[in-house]
Amino acid sequence: MALKKTPSLKGSLILLNEDQQSFTTSQIELLIAIDECGSITRAAKRVGISYKTAWDRIDALNNMSENPLIIRATGGAKGGGTKLTEFGQDIIQGFTELQEEHAAFVKRLGTRLQSMDDLAKFLRSTTLHTSARNQFRGPIIKITRGAVNTEIELSISDSATIVAHVTNDSAKNMHFKKGNHAVALIKSSWIILSKDSDLATSARNKLTGSISKIIKGGVNSEVSIDLGDGKTLCSVITNASVKELNLRKGDQACALFKASSVILMAD
Repeated sequence: MALKKTPSLKGSLILLNEDQQSFTTSQIELLIAIDECGSITRAAKRVGISYKTAWDRIDALNNMSENPLIIRATGGAKGGGTKLTEFGQDIIQGFTELQEEHAAFVKRLGTRLQSMDDLAKFLRSTTLHTSARNQFRGPIIKITRGAVNTEIELSISDSATIVAHVTNDSAKNMHFKKGNHAVALIKSSWIILSKDSDLATSARNKLTGSISKIIKGGVNSEVSIDLGDGKTLCSVITNASVKELNLRKGDQACALFKASSVILMAD
């Protein structure tokens, strides 16, 4: 079994071959900075990125991880007190060993702690490059085949699932099976927001949570919803809609999107 995991880790090692820093490396460096600084603001300054970019990377990391990597502070406008979870600590430790030992790390993978296996899955997921703002990874818990399309339900946390519709041919070609992991991609512009949890809609997916931040632009606003369990969903709506819905940080909100708006990728 260890031999099957070797290719994915070797693929991640390629990211360290060039002079330019890879996407994965920058993410790990941010985790390390958060661990050492205990603050998103100071960590962002240390790695040379903006406060917003730091939170975007954190949200992406938590969404693509089976377990939360960072715990948000309940107070403090500048993100003070943010810290890594035990799982996040394991990821840093594993990545540090990966840098130090390279090929020897792969050989030891089969006999190391379970956190090493989690690291392999984590690295494989974070090398994904896509324009979709929302990316979630999780196991397939249900597959329902129809005459033309197949409905696939993905668990992204203990309390949230995502349903996607793909053609039967796609489901067959991508070898989707119950229990296997997949990655769900949803563009932020495809997500409708509502404060009415009982709103009747044809959208197959309805995820609820609290608004963690609202970033206002010239025309549109980026609204992030904390789904719990370290998962965050981002929606881009017009400033007029934010005003009309009276959306504010801390409010409960529903994110609605069609199953046909979800793009699935085999893990």
